[in-house]
Amino acid sequence: MDLRKLRLDEPVAGTFSEERYEYERDYARLIQSPAFRRLQGKSQVFGAGTGDYYRTRLTHSIEVSQIARETARRLGEHYEFLRRKEHPGLMMDPAVVECAALAHDLGHPPFGHKGEEVLNRLLAEEHGLAYEGNAQNFRLLMFLEKRAGSGSGLDLTAAVLLGINKYPYNLDTPGRIKGVYPMEWEGISYLRDKWNMPAGCSTLEAQLMDLSDDIAYSTHDIEDGIRAGKIQMNRTFFEDDRLAMHLVEEIEGDHGNLEVGWDQVDIKAMVKHVLASYLEQWEEIYAACDNEASRTRREMKARWVSAFAGRVGIIDDPKKGWKRVTFVRDGQQDLELLRTMEILKKLAWVTLIKDFRVQRLQKRSEIMIRRLWDSFKVPEEGRLIIPPDWIENYERHKNRWTWPRFVADYLSGMTDAYAEKVYAELFASKSGSIYEMD
Repeated sequence: MDLRKLRLDEPVAGTFSEERYEYERDYARLIQSPAFRRLQGKSQVFGAGTGDYYRTRLTHSIEVSQIARETARRLGEHYEFLRRKEHPGLMMDPAVVECAALAHDLGHPPFGHKGEEVLNRLLAEEHGLAYEGNAQNFRLLMFLEKRAGSGSGLDLTAAVLLGINKYPYNLDTPGRIKGVYPMEWEGISYLRDKWNMPAGCSTLEAQLMDLSDDIAYSTHDIEDGIRAGKIQMNRTFFEDDRLAMHLVEEIEGDHGNLEVGWDQVDIKAMVKHVLASYLEQWEEIYAACDNEASRTRREMKARWVSAFAGRVGIIDDPKKGWKRVTFVRDGQQDLELLRTMEILKKLAWVTLIKDFRVQRLQKRSEIMIRRLWDSFKVPEEGRLIIPPDWIENYERHKNRWTWPRFVADYLSGMTDAYAEKVYAELFASKSGSIYEMD
């Protein structure tokens, strides 16, 4: 039995002779799923529908998958141990990584990270439950999404499911803020045990998917920010002490990113150096592109993606007794490049997410989600205004599905536009026809 092709609903693996075909089945199930299509209507940074140019969760996921697949192919050619297939978690199949990247953001609710934050707060305050985007991925893939003949969602292969699982923990563990909800953790834990995965370790494919997500975020979102005028490519903007101060504050306040060795450097000095180098590179490319901003943006993005992806490698992780996918230079982890990427991620964050107009949109989003939640949270009232197919599904599974979790599932599946539509029907003085299809 090939443990990588194992499916929870199809325990007898190997019904197809070509391994690649199994992952192509996963690919087809993912891109043809309603959850994947809905990503086109969910915000990345700017609200979905803001403009034709800006990225949505869908275009972001496709870009992550391209980076991940190409990098996986290169790593497979470079590292001999990958070809030996010593362990199912120490392999690097480009098709698996591509599928994992396409699915990595399915669990995000409408209105980006603000939606996730609000839903988590509501569930925690009122019911002691958690909402977390990565955990919601598995709820969608293993339960909510429907495929003919399957009681386990899309019933993806073990390799793809574990390739999405960058936080291999039960979210019910005290103090845990990232992980998998208990119901889906049963299946993930079963697969991990079958693979003999070390506790707390994710597969190489999951690690590459996660790093590719960071690469995309630190390059593509900045491109959107420049296009929107939120990041101004001039010395007045880049040499502003307030910008450097905000970046330093974000870095020092991010306690989940201490492994890149910030204690080894002068953070403010490095921030200023990266900003100065970035602007200098822009000015050089801008001149080479005949002072055309559009071409310069694309060239900058391409160069940084290439610089990051080209430095991805695999090293031993003695602390975990496992392998680590990271930036590598001369056989060692390249902490300087990791810190540079973090600075660019923070640049996107403080200039885009913290922009006061974006904050206004996020405040509006919070109000909408809270009022929708209040409208649905009482079962006797909510069941009258939630689509019948959702109610029927709830009735079939209510022994495994509490009403608060059901409402969170319904809200999180909405696109930005659909959430606004339902909100308008409930609270605006005028809405569309009642015969519009939900």
